[in-house]
Amino acid sequence: MDYTKQEYLSYVQKKSPNSKLWKNTLIAFVVGGLICVVGQAFGEIYKAVFDLDEESVKTAVPITMVFLGALFTGLNLYHKLAKYAGAGTLVPITGFANAVVSPAIEFKREGYVLGLAAKMFTIAGPVLVYGINASIVLGLVYYLFGLGK
Repeated sequence: MDYTKQEYLSYVQKKSPNSKLWKNTLIAFVVGGLICVVGQAFGEIYKAVFDLDEESVKTAVPITMVFLGALFTGLNLYHKLAKYAGAGTLVPITGFANAVVSPAIEFKREGYVLGLAAKMFTIAGPVLVYGINASIVLGLVYYLFGLGK
């Protein structure tokens, strides 16, 4: 059956589901913001209760958030939140932890070496490689042009 371009576009538009763009964006923004608020709360707790200096807090908060992201992934809670919040769970550092732990959990039945260890960085690996290489290149540029002074 031959369609004109206009008929085809009309057909596709009828069959395509309506996007809930604004609703999804708002939910992602709120959930991502709440994850960041939790991180900020840990920072304030580390300063007030444990009397950590600013540099130590900058180390402790990401470690805590990565741990929580990995823990919630292992408990299958992060996946449930991600179904609801979409990109709101992807952007914060907890999303990185989820990206590392999820393949490890999925492939653990293939063994610790060929399953868990080999598949753990399937998703996060390219991000790590790009991040490390970009930091090396940027560091060289700063060094060669004396921008780091």
